[in-house]
Amino acid sequence: KYKKHLPGPLSQEAVENLCSYKVSPTLYKQLRQVCEDHVQAQIHQFFLNIELTESLDNLSFLKRMNRCWQDHCRQTIMIRSIFLFLDRTYVLQNSLLPSIWLMLCICCRDTGLELFRTHIVSDSAVQKRTVDGILEQIELERSGETIDRSLLRSLLGMLSDLQVYKDSFEERFLTETNRLYAAEGQRLMQERDVPEYLHHVARRLEEENDRIMSYLDQSTQKPLVSCVEKQLLGEHMTAILQKGLSILLDGNRVTELTLLYLLFSKVKGGLLTLLQFWRDYIKSFGGEIVCSPEKDKDMVQDLLDFKDKMDNVAQSCFTRNEGFINAMKEAFETFINKRPNKPAELIAKYVDSKLRAGNKEATEEELERILDKIMIIFRFIHGKDVFEAFYKKDLAKRLLVGKSASVDAEKSMLSKLKHECGAAFTSKLEGMFKDMELSKDIMIQFKQYIQNQSEPSNIELTVNILTMGYWPSYIPMEVHLPPEMVKLQEVFKLFYLGKHSGRKLQWQPTLGHAVLKGRGKKELQVSLFQTLVLLMFNEGEEFSIEEIRTATGIEEGELKRTLQSLACGKARVLNKNPRGKDVEDGDRFNFNNDFKHKLFRIKINQIQMKETVEEQVSTTERVFQDRQYQIDAAVVRIMKMRKTLSHNLLVSELYNQLKFPVKPGDLKKRIESLIDRDYMERDKETPNQYHYVA
Repeated sequence: KYKKHLPGPLSQEAVENLCSYKVSPTLYKQLRQVCEDHVQAQIHQFFLNIELTESLDNLSFLKRMNRCWQDHCRQTIMIRSIFLFLDRTYVLQNSLLPSIWLMLCICCRDTGLELFRTHIVSDSAVQKRTVDGILEQIELERSGETIDRSLLRSLLGMLSDLQVYKDSFEERFLTETNRLYAAEGQRLMQERDVPEYLHHVARRLEEENDRIMSYLDQSTQKPLVSCVEKQLLGEHMTAILQKGLSILLDGNRVTELTLLYLLFSKVKGGLLTLLQFWRDYIKSFGGEIVCSPEKDKDMVQDLLDFKDKMDNVAQSCFTRNEGFINAMKEAFETFINKRPNKPAELIAKYVDSKLRAGNKEATEEELERILDKIMIIFRFIHGKDVFEAFYKKDLAKRLLVGKSASVDAEKSMLSKLKHECGAAFTSKLEGMFKDMELSKDIMIQFKQYIQNQSEPSNIELTVNILTMGYWPSYIPMEVHLPPEMVKLQEVFKLFYLGKHSGRKLQWQPTLGHAVLKGRGKKELQVSLFQTLVLLMFNEGEEFSIEEIRTATGIEEGELKRTLQSLACGKARVLNKNPRGKDVEDGDRFNFNNDFKHKLFRIKINQIQMKETVEEQVSTTERVFQDRQYQIDAAVVRIMKMRKTLSHNLLVSELYNQLKFPVKPGDLKKRIESLIDRDYMERDKETPNQYHYVA
């Protein structure tokens, strides 16, 4: 009927001509019928091919299915292109008619694709074989083989276009994935160490994400990744951490720790579990450092190194997660106070070793950094008064013997302590520095005073005036000083008390030192005890240890250490008979006339007595006594303000005010003591309630 209007084979131009002759409605109707007939013919042909190719392997079957699908898609696009003019004229003017594209979709989806889906893909045998083939290819790829990804991309796109992707493929795919990784996780956790396992998990996740980018539908991404994370990580979190966290932290495996944190952050509850194990590790490792007496020598340095290491892990591997940093602080505070008093004592001694003259390990900048790190550890200690007691004792030695490496470093440390603990904590320490400054001014005045005397002494005396409340208590030791020294002491006493009446001076010979001028233009820098021994050899050639003890009045143990330093050290000013490293009763000593030394001023170090257990106990007991006074003062202060208070409320107030750890039993004892001394009394009707006694 229309042949006379057609210029040749059906083309865009032919469609335009037909539309111009007003046959658009008929053309539209016939186009729809032709499409339906063609799709049905394709379906029939496909089933014939299927029957002929049942013996094909899965891959060949997939390729045959893909060719059929690709032909169908190309034909659909071609039809739309040819009839585009019809769509833009006739269909556009008739709002009730779907566009050519929609009509094609109706023909090829509601009719064609629907038929394609119903008779081909939804056929149980065809669908099973198609999905089996796709899953087989994915399994091969997961095993390391190379597959045709474009083929899978096309077929999975087909399932998506036919709206059967989720029901026919995704559910089975996720089930198989779940089964695969569940078995793989169980097997590899037994076979591999944790670092290797973590890298394997990361690689698997990367592979699955690459699969999604290459051929899987985007809707599969979330359930697929969740499946992998659950089976390879979620099911094994505790096992991974029990088996490998300590190994990673001990070995400072930064790369694997970073990966561990990254992977656990993907799993629900992963970071919380990691944080708990991280806290437990710190408590355990730190507890071994603190609670092992054999490691006391290196405890503080080990703590500093451990803190640096954990800081680096928290910052570099755990992305400075505030929860992990707080857990680390909590863990340090817990383990460092497991052993009361000792860490505080050793930290004070460590600071002493760094601030003492002769420490050439660090520059001023490095020393400042070390002190900052020490303060971080110090912050975790509950019994800071123990630190203060030992620090004060060591500071006194540094100041009085002139062994402080740097006044600036000393004052910097004092400033840090003041900032951390308040002015009350450092008041006595600051008083010690003040005494040293005042002593310098006093000595300037004393030298002027000496010059105005009718008989000036040939001995130059320097005195440090120490306020007893600021400094550690020293046991007085009476020794026999030469008359010249005794006379000079009396001159100073007369001078000082003339300016400060009502004060009392108590000399401490154990802290004294002197410079002796010897023959051969040499000078000896020695302690006062060494001075008393050496001056004896101005009066005689040889003395026994008994004769020296009688003449000097020095205590036996101190005398033996003094003689050992003079006769058995590097600078042997005296000879000992018989020879030996130790001084024994019956030994005799004479001056070493052959003594030589390259230096003009020779410092002979006193053999330092190692701090005895008794001294440590004595310092600790003083701290305990001070704590009792502080508890008493706090109780009286609270009761004076509140007048009447129950026992529980009083204890609660005390815990808020006291800055050191204390047990409830100790508080109860102090309360009983105050009741006995009539500072407070129990309520007659309610024994658990107290009244302040004015």
